[in-house]
Amino acid sequence: EVQLVESGGGLVQPGGSLRLSCAASGFPFSSYGMSWVRQAPGKGLEWVSAINTGGGGTNYADSVKGRFTISRDNAKNTLYLQMNSLKPEDTAVYYCAKTNTGWVYDYWGQGTQVTVSS
Repeated sequence: EVQLVESGGGLVQPGGSLRLSCAASGFPFSSYGMSWVRQAPGKGLEWVSAINTGGGGTNYADSVKGRFTISRDNAKNTLYLQMNSLKPEDTAVYYCAKTNTGWVYDYWGQGTQVTVSS
């Protein structure tokens, strides 16, 4: 079965950095695009970033552009999100999501909590 397991979340001060990881299994990882989506307390889901199969094509929400970097290591079946210059408004549960050939989310991880606070 498809499994996506996020890790790397935690508490960080404003201006700090954190790297999230998503370990994928149960499908040919390198054949699918991947995304990061987040949900802040009391808010709906917000798309954060997406990456194509080879890792050379990336897109970001305006709110994180220039601060976050999405990447993948297909040999390790792992997706990453490097988060720099973190702001309190980045506080959310971050989810790794598999996308199908139409770039629609079809599988999700359990999420990892990121809290940005002084």
